[in-house]
Amino acid sequence: MLGLNSPLFSRPLIKIILMKTLFAFVFVAFSATAVAQTTSDVYATSEGAIKGYDPVAYFFAKRPVKGKTEFSSSWNGQTWYFSSTENKKLFDAQPEKYAPQYGGYCAYGLSRGYKAKIEPEAWSVVNGKLYLNYNLDVREDWMEKQAEYIQKADKNWPTVKGSKFKE
Repeated sequence: MLGLNSPLFSRPLIKIILMKTLFAFVFVAFSATAVAQTTSDVYATSEGAIKGYDPVAYFFAKRPVKGKTEFSSSWNGQTWYFSSTENKKLFDAQPEKYAPQYGGYCAYGLSRGYKAKIEPEAWSVVNGKLYLNYNLDVREDWMEKQAEYIQKADKNWPTVKGSKFKE
């Protein structure tokens, strides 16, 4: 029978158990962080592509409109939500026409060579294409040199597209 004075309960054994427990904890924490990183071509959250906003609404309502779960489509590996059946049909017929550029990642960030999250209120339509930005302050900077930033982002997108992004 094993007692507390048994060699199995020695201090070195306790240290090993504690180290293994700590290693397991660090591994799980690192794994959870890795899961939060994505190489997706589309900016999406738990609410869907572009935070669940209707990409078609930017063109016709001229404002961000939250999509509804009853009007959804799957495209480019993500779920897209729409505010109406009409908008869903338009998107389904021509998703490339209505989907935001650079998969919905911040266009300004892409011009600088990295993926960044967006706020749906920070948007613009330029030459019939939807661009989203990190926030309204970044959108102000974006508006000053749009053509230059679009050219840089277009050049960067093929390389940045497959890079990891952490929300």
